[in-house]
Formats: sequence, C-alpha cells, structure tokens
Amino acid sequence: MKFEGIYTPAVTPLDQNGQIDRPAFAAVLESLIKAGVHGIIVGGSTGEYYAQSSQERFELAAYAKEVIGTRLPLIIGTGATRTEDSVEYAKAAKEIGADAILVSSPPYALPTERENAVHALTVDRAANLPIMLYNYPARMGVVMGEEYFSRVGKSKNVVAIKESSGDMGNLHRLARKFPHISLSCGWDDQALEFFAWGAKSWVCAGSNFLPREHVALYEACVVEKNFDKGRAIMSAMLPLMDFLECGKFVQSIKHGCEIIGLKAGPVRAPLRGMTSEEKRTLETVVATLKRTVAQITSGANHA
Repeated sequence: MKFEGIYTPAVTPLDQNGQIDRPAFAAVLESLIKAGVHGIIVGGSTGEYYAQSSQERFELAAYAKEVIGTRLPLIIGTGATRTEDSVEYAKAAKEIGADAILVSSPPYALPTERENAVHALTVDRAANLPIMLYNYPARMGVVMGEEYFSRVGKSKNVVAIKESSGDMGNLHRLARKFPHISLSCGWDDQALEFFAWGAKSWVCAGSNFLPREHVALYEACVVEKNFDKGRAIMSAMLPLMDFLECGKFVQSIKHGCEIIGLKAGPVRAPLRGMTSEEKRTLETVVATLKRTVAQITSGANHA
C-alpha cells in the first residue's frame, strides 16, 4: 500500500448522552469520501480512542468498514498502553478487512527504543498488514529514534510514518537515512516543509471539515509541484493551525464539523466543550480560510 494524499483521522460523533452516534459517524465518512480525501483513519487521537472502551473501538472500526467498503483505504489505530491490547486491535483490523494499521508508542510506559521496536514488531506479526508508524512524543512520552527505525524498518509491512514530533531534525533524519519509510506530515504547520522533503501524504485532523482545502495544498505541492501556490495556500491555513494549538484541539475539530453541517456532538471527559467566544473565533477563521483558498485555487490571487 502506498500512502499518498490526504488521510483524515475521523472524529467520533457523540449524542447528547455521550454515546457514539452511528448515523452521524456514517455522515462524516460519506462527506469525506464525497470531498475527495484519499484515506480515512479510525481510532486515532482525533477520534478520541483514549476515551473509548475496547468494545466501542472494535465496533466502530467494523462499522467504518461497513460504511466505506472498498471506496477508500481504511486505516485502524492500534494505540494502547499494553502491547497485548494493541495486538487485539491489530487482529480485529485484519478481521474486518482494514487496509492498514496505525502503530504508535505505548503511552506512559516510557519504553526504550529497543522495547518500543519490539512492541511495534509484535503488533506487526499479529496483523501482517501495511503499517503507518505514529511518532507523537508529546502524547506518548518517548521519541521514535534511529535505533527504533533501524529495527522496525526491516519489516516489509512498515511502509510509512506519521511524523508528529515537530522536530525538523527528525524529518531530515527520516528523509535521508530511512527513505523506504514514506513520510506523512503529522505536524500541521510543517506541511509545506514535509512536502518539500518528499512527503506524499498528510494526516490532518482539519480535513474533517475542510477536506477540499487540505487536498488543494497536497495537489499544489505534490501533484502540480507548484510551491508558490502551495505557500499561498499554507499561509491562508496558518491561522487555523494556530487556533487548533490553543488547547482545545478535538473540541475545535468537532465544532468545525458542526460549522459545515455535520453532527459531531460533545467530547468525552476529561475534555470539556468550547466557549461561545471560542466558537465564534473559529467560525471567523474558517470563513476567511475558505474564501482565501478559493481565490487562490481559482487563480484570482495566483498567476
């Protein structure tokens, strides 16, 4: 499997009782397919996997496959503190016919690079599916480094990495020393730099509600190789990215979905909702972004 394009880590809509809203989830998936994203991730951070029971995660993954069918690649997150739990999520992904799995470091445990590599390879053996690694030290507490990549990179299944460390040095290291592991941007305000260094994909939560705008940046940089146009689009997107880093990331993504008419509902504890002022600010940012990117892609602002 080749990871190319925009991969959306789908939100998990909830009803007012905090239960998963299946019809709303199906509507989110259908909107993404219609908008032209290139793949969908279920069980990622944006989907609030950490606040779901194992049974909910199994059922949500199976339902996503039922809705999507073969129309787009489906990637299932296997994140968990225990390796044994990650193995079960990987096995379930295999059973439902997922196209790939997302493998992160176990949070809180602080494994060494060797221990972390053993974790990933154990999950790999359980599913024998293409793997996108997920390097997110801010959440997991450890960085996937050179020893880790040297070990896990020997598996034919390890084909890509969502690099979310925010460390440009790690981007350079991966591009230069491990070119067989395809780069995927996982740090949104660095998307332009990732594409310049050869990344072919971007895992971006904002594409839940602005899929066409995210696809436009990918197409400008990767398909058209027009980095002048890409810089213009990226500049228009930076206010959104700045807003998303203000501390209410998932809440903002869910409200973004509400802005475009998708039901997303509340977030689960310990998170809390946005204030009215925060919602209004996001609405202004989104409206400006959409207007500006539309002008750029139509050629109004770009020769």
